[in-house]
Amino acid sequence: MQVRDGAHRAPVKRRLVVFFGMTASGKSTLAMAWAQQQAVPYYNTDRVRKELAGLAATERRPDGIDQGIYSPALSARTYQTMLQRAEQDFAEGASMVILDGSYSRRADRDAVRAAALQAGVACCFCYCQCSAEETRRRLAVRAVDREAVSDGRWEIYLHQQGSFALPAEDERRDCCFLNTEETVESLLEKIGDLMKST
Repeated sequence: MQVRDGAHRAPVKRRLVVFFGMTASGKSTLAMAWAQQQAVPYYNTDRVRKELAGLAATERRPDGIDQGIYSPALSARTYQTMLQRAEQDFAEGASMVILDGSYSRRADRDAVRAAALQAGVACCFCYCQCSAEETRRRLAVRAVDREAVSDGRWEIYLHQQGSFALPAEDERRDCCFLNTEETVESLLEKIGDLMKST
């Protein structure tokens, strides 16, 4: 889908925007579309993680949960690296930076909030979700896509069903919920409206 350049462009306000959710929730598709539309820096945990591990972005690593490049130590380093890059972008004058990852733990989301506060920028979270049926369909498509970056699989989705810390009630002040089975265009309009109202 082509996005009209400048359509729904958010007013100038420094923001750190996080697109998060379970595997195959549509967060990366939407985050990249929003970053492209706004012409702002974009960082994806899958790409940064593999970069830190010395791997090509499309190299498949079906490591076990919390193992290999998905160990807690490398995950923590990945999230910290993304925050450091966002901090540098803001220091160089960026008006908005997009972060894209699961951010399944409340502690990781709170670390983003703390970093945004330290940098003096607003923080906004976009929780992306879709049905289990749609998740399965997307994962099947991804499995045969040689350009896919994510190593997400059905067993990871099932694990996340029990381990993912959904946004708590007190997080609603800076978090919106998006059903990514809607069209990208309509979701971009919703995000644009959200940015204008906060």
